[in-house]
Amino acid sequence: MQEYERKQLLERIGRESATLGVDIPERIDVQGEEVELQSFVFEIKRLDSVPPGERDRVEQAKRNLRRERLERKDRIEEGEISFESGEELADAIIGIDRALEALENLNAGSVEAEAKRQEAADTKRWMDFLKQAMGRDDDGPAVR
Repeated sequence: MQEYERKQLLERIGRESATLGVDIPERIDVQGEEVELQSFVFEIKRLDSVPPGERDRVEQAKRNLRRERLERKDRIEEGEISFESGEELADAIIGIDRALEALENLNAGSVEAEAKRQEAADTKRWMDFLKQAMGRDDDGPAVR
């Protein structure tokens, strides 16, 4: 592979928009083990929140995917490979990035849901306080 081709592939996997429109790979070899990546991610995303028993599994999967991504990127950066092999590695890296984004966004959804619950609870406490301060009981006339 020519040096400019290597740089082109590295730039491609480094783009923030690289994962737009990319599907999560059905299967991928991660740390020497074949993983049904697409079904794993979809199974976890179907849950409203990640159950405590699954959190460790999800975190381990994310660590393994990050490690695999780094190894593949290193092969592009330093390996004696053909441009075609480099393109395959780049495609795989972008698929891994897509899966990682999906797994990372699981926590964002639960954080947003928790923030909404907190906001609703704060609003209810505030309204109860105002009713009490104004001497009203159950939206009725002022009680004195």
